[in-house]
Amino acid sequence: MKRNLSLLFAGALVGASAVSLLHGTSGFSANAAGSDTYRQLAIFGDIFERVRSQYVTPPDDKKLVESAINGMLTSLDPHSSYLDPEAAKDMRVQTKGEFGGLGIEVTMDNELVKVVAPIDDTPASRAGVLAGDLISAIDGEEVRGMSLNDAVDKMRGPVNTPIELTILREGADKPIELTIVRDIIKVKAVKFRVEEDVGYLKITSFTEKTFDDLMSAIDTISKEVPDDELKGYVLDLRLNPGGLLDQAVSVSDAFLDRGEIVSTRGREANDIARFDSRPGDVLNGKPVIVLINGGSASASEIVAGALQDHRRATVLGTQSFGKGSVQTIIPLGENGALRLTTALYYTPSGESIQGKGITPDIKVDQPLPEELQGRDLRRGESDLRGHIKGEEENEEGSGSIAYVPPDAKDDVQLNAALELLRGEKTDPAFPPNPDKAVMNQ
Repeated sequence: MKRNLSLLFAGALVGASAVSLLHGTSGFSANAAGSDTYRQLAIFGDIFERVRSQYVTPPDDKKLVESAINGMLTSLDPHSSYLDPEAAKDMRVQTKGEFGGLGIEVTMDNELVKVVAPIDDTPASRAGVLAGDLISAIDGEEVRGMSLNDAVDKMRGPVNTPIELTILREGADKPIELTIVRDIIKVKAVKFRVEEDVGYLKITSFTEKTFDDLMSAIDTISKEVPDDELKGYVLDLRLNPGGLLDQAVSVSDAFLDRGEIVSTRGREANDIARFDSRPGDVLNGKPVIVLINGGSASASEIVAGALQDHRRATVLGTQSFGKGSVQTIIPLGENGALRLTTALYYTPSGESIQGKGITPDIKVDQPLPEELQGRDLRRGESDLRGHIKGEEENEEGSGSIAYVPPDAKDDVQLNAALELLRGEKTDPAFPPNPDKAVMNQ
């Protein structure tokens, strides 16, 4: 079922991850520039030299050039950018799904790093780090003033190297000092559990490990719940920013038995790529409900769109992010990489979701808790300045509130899916009829 495509990258950007093809060479072809273009480049060179020689303080030449490059790319769309060597390296780490680190999920709270949860059987969990701990210093350096990314970068590092954390813990009368030795951390791309008679699968991102993690999760659930008792599966793609195209294709293929999964169309009329499913549904036709919201973007929209168009699954929740563009990652050797939008992708019905998103078959809003009411939690491609106008985009735009409650009992969307799968409630959209699949002719 798993396949190799010409590959691949996932980069988080303004809440949406780029579905990308990774080219192994930096070769390119281009139309020759006209004389007007070269005159403009001469103007740029003149301005660059005047800034270097006359600006009130001596500027950093490297930063000037990088800023000029990024200015050019961001004027195209929000997802094209230059990745310096460090950013390109971090991209590869994210894509691989494993890194040298401690094994904790973190967020920012009152300018301190808060531990959401330690990952089982990692250096952090073995050292006694607990959910709710606040990290106030890393190797003696105060966390206040750092961004979350800066703090995470400091905690990651080479395997078998030590790091000192200062932890503030509720109930402790003084800060706790811990020395932890980094190890290889393998991030699970799929979290799963059994909800009595329903299998719950949450894909957090599309890394190199997503398909394998999904197959392992399904295998575990099928062994835990007898087939005649299992009502079906919930595939949770909420807050999933996307990732690797080949993984989105493989995940979709796992549930489909035939037909197109996604197509991409580039600048030229003949620049079209199609990705088709292969025979074999790993769930043997068990009902599936896909959950989406404004945090479901890019690769997760490919999966939701494919299963929806094939009528293999019912999509429930709110409008997805609406990022339907493909970024090609072009390596620049030791100078980093170029992330450039080169195509748009289309669902099996032939529709572009750029600036529109996936519309759920069953719309179910998730209420916000009192402490979050009034905050802008809506996310959508159509709200991004300079985004590519989508073919299907309208005044309503794309996206919706991107929020999932931490406690399943408060999760209105999940509970609606469970009630449908158990037959406690009914809806004309569930179960979907595969004979009414909508395919592009």
